[in-house]
Amino acid sequence: MVATICVLIAASLGLDVPASADSRDGSTIPFGKEPITPVPRAGPLDADKVRLGELLFHDVRLSRGDVLACASCHRLAEGGDDNRARAPGVSGELLDFNAPTVFNAALSFRLNWRGNFRTLEAQIEAVLLDPDLMNTTWEELLAKLRADQAYRKAFSAAYGSDPAPAHVLDALATFERSLLTPNARFDRYLRGEGDALGAEEEHGYELFKTYGCIACHQGVNVGGNLFQKFGIFYDPFSPRGAVTEADLGRLAVTGNEADRHVFRVPSLRNVAVTAPYFHDGRAASLEEAVEDMGRSQLGRSLTEQEIDLIATFLRTLTGEYQGRPLAPDSDRPP
Repeated sequence: MVATICVLIAASLGLDVPASADSRDGSTIPFGKEPITPVPRAGPLDADKVRLGELLFHDVRLSRGDVLACASCHRLAEGGDDNRARAPGVSGELLDFNAPTVFNAALSFRLNWRGNFRTLEAQIEAVLLDPDLMNTTWEELLAKLRADQAYRKAFSAAYGSDPAPAHVLDALATFERSLLTPNARFDRYLRGEGDALGAEEEHGYELFKTYGCIACHQGVNVGGNLFQKFGIFYDPFSPRGAVTEADLGRLAVTGNEADRHVFRVPSLRNVAVTAPYFHDGRAASLEEAVEDMGRSQLGRSLTEQEIDLIATFLRTLTGEYQGRPLAPDSDRPP
């Protein structure tokens, strides 16, 4: 019954995929009627702005005291997050939320766990100015950038002027729009490569659909495009006891009681390399996260075999960055 309801919800959201898409060799291959679409390659972006944004993204001078860079919590050599339950802010105190991956963030309809930002630029500015995050001011940040001749030259090439707030935000946002991870094995499967997935991975995908996971995790980002309550059939906060402000979800933003424990549904793109999971980093492994979601969101006690099959499918969602499949730091060669 639960699966039927969730599948009907998915259908009501209009989840049919476009009839076709361009394959890697330029031919047109039908996707069929799947509720997930492949990650596209990044569209045409201004090369000067991308390069400048990349420099800014890795520069600790964007924070007060030159302590943190964007890349401190969003490691591009790994999964675009930091592999910690909660990252420390500029003061060293742990932040309220698990750091979401920056990869494919440009494809989501809202940003952050509470979905309180609609654009990359707004979210970036909030991070820069938040006392718990980068804790800088525009006056302080621009003074650093204008004192650096290399930055002045780069801003002049990209924008025809010295560094300005709008240019800093645009450069960072342009770089983040380049952080797409196409060519996951599942994307190749959608594009017509039937042997891109094994039998167990296909079985896991079928379970993912028929059990109702697809109702919230669909589209190009396999999530990231709607809000949902965490704990539909089971209260995931009861075992821990005290509820934190972060646990309140969108209630803390809207003040609407209906938004209690409601979060932006996270993307499952590259989920196998972005542990730990959930807004508070509570689940250390992908299997634990699948089990928790089955109980809390579907009202199902998944068997060990079902958990393994769904996790096996989710591992096929790992895409490529700069031509290489993403991998946890522990899996990378020395």
